[in-house]
Amino acid sequence: MRACALGITLALIVTSTQLAGQQSLPDRINEPIASATAVSEAPVIDGNLGESSWQSAQILTGFVQREPMEGEPVSERTEVRILYDGEALYIGAWLFDREPSGIVVGRALRDASLNDTDAFLVVLDTYLDRQNAFVFGTTPAGIEYDGQVANEQQAGGGGGGGRQQRGSGGGFNLNWDGSWEVATSIDRTGWYAEMRIPFSTLRYPQEGTQDWGLNFSRNIRRNNEQSVWAPIPRQFNPYRVSLAGTLSQIQAPAQRILTVTAYTAADGYKNYTETVPDADFSATFGGDAKIGLTQGLTLDLTANTDFAQVEVDDQQVNLTRFPLFFPEKRAFFLENAGTFSVGSGRSAELFFSRRIGLSGGTEVPIQGGARLSGKVAGMQVGFLNIQTQGVDQINGTNFGVIRASQEFENRTTLGAILVSRLNTENTGDYNLTYGIDGNLGIGQDLTFNGWIAGTDTRGVGGGEYGYNAGFSYTTRDWQVSSRYRQIGAEFNPEVGFVNRRAYRHFYTRALRHIRLDNVSWFRELRPHVSWEEYWDLTGFSETRKIHIDNHFEFANGAFFQLPGLNIIGEGLQSPFRIREGIVIPAGSYNNLDWEFRFNSNRSAPLSISGGWGLGGFYSGTRFSPNATLSYRFQDSFSTSLRVNYFDVRLDEGSFTTSVLALNATYSFTPRIYVQGQLQYNADSENLGSNIRLAWLNTAGTGLYIVYNDIEHFGILERTGFPRGPQQRQFVIKYTKLFDLSSL
Repeated sequence: MRACALGITLALIVTSTQLAGQQSLPDRINEPIASATAVSEAPVIDGNLGESSWQSAQILTGFVQREPMEGEPVSERTEVRILYDGEALYIGAWLFDREPSGIVVGRALRDASLNDTDAFLVVLDTYLDRQNAFVFGTTPAGIEYDGQVANEQQAGGGGGGGRQQRGSGGGFNLNWDGSWEVATSIDRTGWYAEMRIPFSTLRYPQEGTQDWGLNFSRNIRRNNEQSVWAPIPRQFNPYRVSLAGTLSQIQAPAQRILTVTAYTAADGYKNYTETVPDADFSATFGGDAKIGLTQGLTLDLTANTDFAQVEVDDQQVNLTRFPLFFPEKRAFFLENAGTFSVGSGRSAELFFSRRIGLSGGTEVPIQGGARLSGKVAGMQVGFLNIQTQGVDQINGTNFGVIRASQEFENRTTLGAILVSRLNTENTGDYNLTYGIDGNLGIGQDLTFNGWIAGTDTRGVGGGEYGYNAGFSYTTRDWQVSSRYRQIGAEFNPEVGFVNRRAYRHFYTRALRHIRLDNVSWFRELRPHVSWEEYWDLTGFSETRKIHIDNHFEFANGAFFQLPGLNIIGEGLQSPFRIREGIVIPAGSYNNLDWEFRFNSNRSAPLSISGGWGLGGFYSGTRFSPNATLSYRFQDSFSTSLRVNYFDVRLDEGSFTTSVLALNATYSFTPRIYVQGQLQYNADSENLGSNIRLAWLNTAGTGLYIVYNDIEHFGILERTGFPRGPQQRQFVIKYTKLFDLSSL
């Protein structure tokens, strides 16, 4: 019956795309339309918009609020103008403010969050497909904020928030770094932003006259206000590309994209856990190339890839029986990652790029690879092939992905994917994953989605399947969603991520938005309830959570939840060793716990967030408080201290553990900064340090100096390691972008 239901869902996606497009298109009669003015002399990108060329451009006004008063005019005068020449698009924004002392400048750090600062954002749908877009943003500090929207952000992400947390990068990909320029200035009448976006940074269907989707967004943080040029209901964010306006009759030039990014790195490493520790010094060279095969199709090549500059993972404590999810942070895999995103985020992903070049926490050298991505005849296509080098007990391996998806009107898509892993030293050792997926949009409120997949692993027969079907319904007042997923006992996407196997999963949630417009200091109530449950394939309940809650959000962004009641069930068919010497017997455990979360106004220089979980846990209780204290000094210095503590008391034994993390950033300019991170994990009794100095050029290239250190504070008899250093590493890496397009 469930398989039949999934089949019907996918059939609807296939057969209803044209109908959905005809009946459910947004009403575009009143959409705003902009034009760009051609200029013979490019403006200087200095944040000063006084050049005469700006005065001749069309003035775009009419911004309206998305939050807090949907449809009302922006509270401060806002004007945007667009110019272009044969090389680039130029965008100037006049962001007037009658209280310039109240402008929240934010951190001077590339891709820093725009949520808690004044900001200006540009959304460019260059294919006019009303689903995908390039994003360029800045703050009064003059930072570069850029990313890619995929499938109208249906797969995840945030409205100008944190980094993309999907393993394969669906939704909004903040880790895409384009080559462009921005400058800002502030005076007694407000602040101003000036952008230069080269046509070579963008992708579009062909040269010549064409229309693009376009929207702008402005944050006025002291009012916790977000306004947009093309109106968007408050239940959606500015990445709702289908509701964007239009940039009309832009003259896009022919592109010949050819860039090479070369790097050199020197590395000193010492592993103190070896019997005879010895320092290892090395120097490496490598690089990436980007070749535009057509206006919309790009080939990326990489050789001897190095990720020394990538920030380290955040430490986590695992009290479950299942593996934790750590997001991808390596830039090469994150560019155009939305193209390869298929599955259910953080639980059943058919392609998860962290399986490439990493094995059990050990870095595996990448010899080379290629990625082909873009659009062909209106179809989104992607090809990825990576070869890793054999090291220690790990054989050389080839990883491949082929992806194609067709986009239709109104958020409707249909796609297929094939993922492979081949042991190049033993060709009989292989794994294949294949699947189809789709979305069906009905109106602006209702979206159905589904995927079905299988795997092929040598020596395994039967049970290599997985599927998921669900829907979401989103209006101004309601959010309702539900999904069903089943994973076979032998489902094995080895280049994907599956946190458990042999289960059936059901989830449903309903949330109500209640606005109190007559109370100026209060924003809204969000009462909601959800039910989530996992069963094994025999019907035994493994995990159950019924959540009853209400959120309180204030006008300045402060928040708390109450009551946060959870009805928890855990079923064990075999004993679970949660800690050394503590084994929970098989059986079913039913408990209640109380969850509380809060945060103060995060745009303030000093803010705090945190919460706790308190209540039953298997045969006993758990108390898990956490808190993060953050401080920002102007736009140059920011720091945060995070503490997570766990006190678990069971009939079988008790234990406590914690994670402490201290992060700090000092920015000399938006492109020159030093970052430091200290993390202590009480489980391993290790203190990890990561210090990075970055002096950046365009698109995230430049000089990186990185120091990593792991110090052990445990006792040899308990942890198996003597007190003292475990690993130390010092890296100097320099990357340089060469634009050979004009040669």
